[in-house]
Amino acid sequence: MHASRKPEASPPRSRAGSSSRLATFRALRYRNFRLLWAGLTVSAVGTWMQIVAQSLLVLDLTHGSPAALGTVSLAQALSFLLFALVGGDATDRFDKRRLLLLTQSILMGLAVLLGVLTATGVIRFWMVPLVAFGSGATLSFDQPARNSLIASLVPKENLMNAVALQSAVFNGASVLGPALASLALSRMGYSGNFFLNAASYFGVLAALLLLHTPAAQQTTVPGGNLLDSVRRALRYVQRDAVLPSVLSPYGALLFFGPSAALMIPLFTRQVLWAGPADLGMLFSALGAGTVLSALIIASLGDLRYKDRLVFVSILLWTVALAAFGLSGSLRVAIPALFILGAAQNAAGAVTVTLLQTRVPPEMRGRAMSLNTLLIMCVRPLGDFPAGAIIGWLGFRPALLLSAALVGATLVTLFVTSFTARRA
Repeated sequence: MHASRKPEASPPRSRAGSSSRLATFRALRYRNFRLLWAGLTVSAVGTWMQIVAQSLLVLDLTHGSPAALGTVSLAQALSFLLFALVGGDATDRFDKRRLLLLTQSILMGLAVLLGVLTATGVIRFWMVPLVAFGSGATLSFDQPARNSLIASLVPKENLMNAVALQSAVFNGASVLGPALASLALSRMGYSGNFFLNAASYFGVLAALLLLHTPAAQQTTVPGGNLLDSVRRALRYVQRDAVLPSVLSPYGALLFFGPSAALMIPLFTRQVLWAGPADLGMLFSALGAGTVLSALIIASLGDLRYKDRLVFVSILLWTVALAAFGLSGSLRVAIPALFILGAAQNAAGAVTVTLLQTRVPPEMRGRAMSLNTLLIMCVRPLGDFPAGAIIGWLGFRPALLLSAALVGATLVTLFVTSFTARRA
């Protein structure tokens, strides 16, 4: 632990005209963020390999049941519902670097467990939701700690750039990870994917061990019980002038819109009647869109009207989801997923930035637990009924219904917000 070290001095600003290209990566000028970013890059590739392998494993174990995929998502969502706010409070109370070392080690162990279960042939469907629950409980502490730590590694004016680059890491890995997963599945089977994911955690663990933790991130919340601590943070967010109007449509997108882990495997199996190669191509198209979006967001600088960007991004996402639902070939599905990924990433990155910058540092972990609840709880909770509706109505009608619900929510919130401002 290097708590006595001072935060890194800001590097000299580049002259205008000579740094427009490098401005996209300006957060990487800071050693601590650069180390963590590199470690997360390695780990994210392994994570995407496991996402693809686990989805296909569940379909194989349950003879292609979409409800089974929803059940796995539901198990993980329940763990976030139980532990996300606790994880946010713990992030504000304890050392973030040590907390991440613990959570990343546990996640590595869960990946090894899945690998052993599949390699020995004893894997059964009911085991996958249990592992997903354990993973969700661990991520409930990992996600707010990671996001809060990043906020302490770069100056405030570079935070949106850092958030976008972090997003580019995970979503960029969705381009490479599924391709590697398809290759590993054909040569090493499911267990090979899980073991490779376990090995990828060494990258982020090494980065955390080399990190010089700034003293500024060592702040702790005032004394008090958990409920009071969480209630204070939620009240602060609720009274903010911007955050409620941003979190509501973003939450609608995550709940009503089926996740990529649910809809892409089902589209591949039920619409295209294709195999792992096309599955990897579709995931890669989604990932390519998120990478481009992340780089654009990283280049924008500290935008003034971030809430408007969230609304526009969600509107574009709605159109792209409808186009994907109507598609019946890769020619239409690939560009639709590209736009879908770009729009969702833009909405998510800007929402995270607003959560980070509009609350005081001592509440940052609890505020980020709201983002964890949205992404890791609301989204999987939405996947459970989405999987059932796809099984009931069919793939295309279910996706069109999802797009219509998100669009209706967005229009309602926009009209309400506009009316309130005119009043």
